[in-house]
Amino acid sequence: MANILVLDDVLDATVLVGKILTKRGHTVHTFTEEEEALSFAAANTVDLAILDIKLKKMSGVEVLAELKKINAKMQAIMLTGYPTVETAREAINLGADEYCVKPIDRQELEDKVEKVLKSKAKKSQLTI
Repeated sequence: MANILVLDDVLDATVLVGKILTKRGHTVHTFTEEEEALSFAAANTVDLAILDIKLKKMSGVEVLAELKKINAKMQAIMLTGYPTVETAREAINLGADEYCVKPIDRQELEDKVEKVLKSKAKKSQLTI
């Protein structure tokens, strides 16, 4: 299964996402601080990052840009309680693969994580 990084400024949100995805067999690392998440990503292999757009010091889009510098192949799903077309477009342009609206729906999250990870597996098979 996948190694997943979750970054949200709300601890309860990281706990919820962590519980949902751990039950699906994934290894989940949760963070509420941007620097800690970026340090972890720099030192460990991360298959998928799930990032809230509104964070404490940086935006989720800024964190995504930094994560892509660390590992350009890292997949990403953005979370937001304040969806806008502009934010969605910016996140997709920076390499986000999906977008989820809060409050988090368990089934939607599971489906989008599976879809993103399957697309990564297909891309890996094509490059072999």
